[in-house]
Amino acid sequence: MLGSNHFAALGAVVVTAGAVLAASGAQAQERIPGEYLVKYKNRNFTTMLSLKSTPSMQIADHNAFGNLLKVRINGAQEISTLVSLLKNPNVEYVVPNIKMYAQMHSVQSVDSVAGIAALQEQWANKQVGVEKAWSLAGNKGSKNIKVAVIDTGMDYTHPTLKSNAIAGYDFRDGDADPMDLTSQQNPGHGTHCAGSIGGSGLVDGGIVGASADVSIMPLRFLGADGSGDLNSGIKAIDHAIQNGAHVISASWGAAVPRAQAQPLVDAVQRASNAGVIMVMAAANDGRNNDQTEVFPTNAEFDNTISVAASGPNDEKPSWSNYGKGTVHVASPGLDIMSTLPGNKYGKLSGTSMATPLVSGITAFLKAQDPSLTGAQIRALLQVTGAKANIEVACGCRVDMAAATETVLSRRMFITPAAATLAPGASKNFTATYGKAPFSFSVRDASIGDIDSSGRFTAKAEGETTVTVTDASGARSESLAVRVVQSQSGGGGGGGGGGGGMECPLGDPQLCQAICGVIPDLPWCQ
Repeated sequence: MLGSNHFAALGAVVVTAGAVLAASGAQAQERIPGEYLVKYKNRNFTTMLSLKSTPSMQIADHNAFGNLLKVRINGAQEISTLVSLLKNPNVEYVVPNIKMYAQMHSVQSVDSVAGIAALQEQWANKQVGVEKAWSLAGNKGSKNIKVAVIDTGMDYTHPTLKSNAIAGYDFRDGDADPMDLTSQQNPGHGTHCAGSIGGSGLVDGGIVGASADVSIMPLRFLGADGSGDLNSGIKAIDHAIQNGAHVISASWGAAVPRAQAQPLVDAVQRASNAGVIMVMAAANDGRNNDQTEVFPTNAEFDNTISVAASGPNDEKPSWSNYGKGTVHVASPGLDIMSTLPGNKYGKLSGTSMATPLVSGITAFLKAQDPSLTGAQIRALLQVTGAKANIEVACGCRVDMAAATETVLSRRMFITPAAATLAPGASKNFTATYGKAPFSFSVRDASIGDIDSSGRFTAKAEGETTVTVTDASGARSESLAVRVVQSQSGGGGGGGGGGGGMECPLGDPQLCQAICGVIPDLPWCQ
């Protein structure tokens, strides 16, 4: 989360969430001075002759896939240049370029030597049933499944990772070498995440990931200081989409209003529309994401999974974010043993650590049934999850073995498994692995109606469930379908969308000045 998730210093000291928040302030928005992202409407950039470098504005980067320009504006001409951009009929929006940070809470211990018995300390793998899932499937995944780890990079020479590493890219430095560069701010965050996804288990005394057979695409945009910028994070997402990733693991984010995060929301939507499953960390402020804007994790689309952290007793660590409407599952994220650069291993904590385990499980499930979508895997993890007293959509912690058993037996389950909608909103329910035709029913018709096609329409606030019955008589019931008034964090059913009426420029004085010149802007009303 922006401003509150700088990496803890290396060492054995556990930094508490309260100390981190007190030191840096959770809601601070760190704008990069003079830098803006401009979304243009016309796919053919060559027609935008009005947007070119001038003494007052330099075009610093161009993302044709996302219709985005990064520009640097001279401070003396900032207002007049922004007015010119916002008046351009081919400009959709302008937002400041902002800092992004990894969602790591603390460093429990970092071992400075290789060859420790790290495999014996992987409590998370035991709890979610990794080895049982492998036994059921008769495999440990597939190298045909590509997982893009968008992070601080990865030590692709690590003996536990090198057999699963494929070509990546460094968007921080603009080259093809995504090596994870360490510092006091970064003990090797991306390498640690990669190990939880796809540690090979081939090293004696090493660790193993949930999908020990997989292809890991390291995409670096967070630097050795643990930070990166919005523009580079978006480019990494687009690179993953264009280069065949099936899953994106994103253990980073910023606490920023949706209006300012709009280009990131758009990038998540591009991934979802392309069928790429994006697994995202819920953040580490102990806040309710139904009420607090955190991106990219609050950018909910069909193929997204938002992850909270759990502890060894299926408890929520005090620092983990949560939310029944916006966070989908919980996953082990406390004192997680994994790979670190330089043939090392160590324990880190955070929703950053919970997320790659879910990414690895997702990759493994895709290997068993490549037709599974992100929406189906999200529902599958929810209906098969172990019940936990954690305020997420399913009230559960992921169970890889149970999910694998459902896939292998082709046992019918309902999608979505849990949902939050605003009154009047609709959502389509479907059945996976059932025998058509299907019939649908709703437990409490005062909360909402469902038609013969599975389209549920919310009527009044409350909770109900949806049941699907297939032609053979098999039944599957959803978890809670909640109808609530939309909340500030987007808890009224997700789906991304626009930034509403909030000024996207992130500076009240600047917004006021712009509105004085262009009073008919939507956020000036």
